[in-house]
Amino acid sequence: MALKKIAPQKGIKMNSISTYSCGNSSGFAPDSLLIVWAKGPNKPKFAAKLMILFNLFSKKLNNLTFGVMGQKRFSSLVFTLMLTIFIVGCQEKKKPISVKQNVVPNQIQYATGFNIKSEGIITVIEVSSPWPGSKSTFTYALVPKDRLASITLPRDAYDAIVATPVNQMIITSTTHIAALEALGELDAIVGFPNTDLISSVAARVRIQKGQIEELGTNENINTEITLALKPEVLIGFGINDTNKAYETLHKSGIPIVYNGDWTEGTPLGKAEWIKFFAPFFNKESLADEVFEGIEANYKKAKKLAQNAIEKPTVLTGGLYKDVWYVAGGKSWMAQFLEDANANYLWQETPNTGSIGLSLEAVLEKGVQADYWFNPSLHGSYEELLQANSHYRQFKAFEQKTVFSNAINKGETGGLLFYELAPQRPDLVLKDLISILHPKLLPEHQPHFFMPLN
Repeated sequence: MALKKIAPQKGIKMNSISTYSCGNSSGFAPDSLLIVWAKGPNKPKFAAKLMILFNLFSKKLNNLTFGVMGQKRFSSLVFTLMLTIFIVGCQEKKKPISVKQNVVPNQIQYATGFNIKSEGIITVIEVSSPWPGSKSTFTYALVPKDRLASITLPRDAYDAIVATPVNQMIITSTTHIAALEALGELDAIVGFPNTDLISSVAARVRIQKGQIEELGTNENINTEITLALKPEVLIGFGINDTNKAYETLHKSGIPIVYNGDWTEGTPLGKAEWIKFFAPFFNKESLADEVFEGIEANYKKAKKLAQNAIEKPTVLTGGLYKDVWYVAGGKSWMAQFLEDANANYLWQETPNTGSIGLSLEAVLEKGVQADYWFNPSLHGSYEELLQANSHYRQFKAFEQKTVFSNAINKGETGGLLFYELAPQRPDLVLKDLISILHPKLLPEHQPHFFMPLN
């Protein structure tokens, strides 16, 4: 006795049906049963097919010659076999999604520390520069909440898996604030280490209402409060991978996702990290729109600066103990000065960070500089003299052309520059142009760089 698919018979339309018979090798034997089912949406479920087959076998059994006991034993055997097939066949197994198919990379033009790509319904974020000198790339999978239960992902392939859209997020750097505010997602922030550093007016309102919890410091986050907040993800900031609090939270099931926006060396590269946050909220289109506006404004201001006739010389930094730190020639600040059409005195150096120099070395090269930016955290000329009387020797001090980014502060003392400037390089550039070439932007009101008092 065999189950086989049979050929269409004359007069029977079988374009959309499958037919099977259980009988002898001749196909339609007088004692065989014809099974017919459609291949369309009404196709019987597995269990229904199984019952049809069981009835078929039972009918066939009646036509076989057995003793009464033999027939009962055979019937019992058939039933057991069918039941086993039913149990095994009805088990639904989730099949892992093939994340190597339909990979669509997102357009990241300026940032070098991260990459985003769409792999089917999954968004994969790769962070290659979470801190300077990192040799590791962190990979994160973002999966829609309504699809999370229906797929299986290899956890070993990702450093964290996050369900989106995210409703509760903990962030750890003020640079994250501006990006989330631009995306309209401040309400998602439930905790922050050292909330006094936050300058955003809207964020401070949420802090005062207790909607953003104080978590201590980034290096020693209060894990008890963090766990009680039940965040869906923690966006981490670090100078290395040895944060013990992060390790504890990771072991407790909270996804830790590193953000390295602060390691970017170019103005537009930092600003493009808004695209890093967008997939957590399904707001990729908005992030693109915001960034394109910033990019256009920046390029327009840069082009305007090229119309300047003069190219003033610029000095940066100040003394910390006995070392004067100036911005390196490949640093973020140096790029701003170049785009503002200034002659930065250390422009040719290869450093991406600060350069430590002696007071004598800075005096030798920068004593006649036309402008001086960011003299440590000093906000007045009196403070400068109290810190070191040698500051008086600089031309910029005598001509009162010293400007600081540490004067404009938030309600609790946080520096607006460090929070907002990475996200709004267009405003930074316009500030510098209005100072260095005042005739080009006579109506501009400064956001970050203020003259010393």
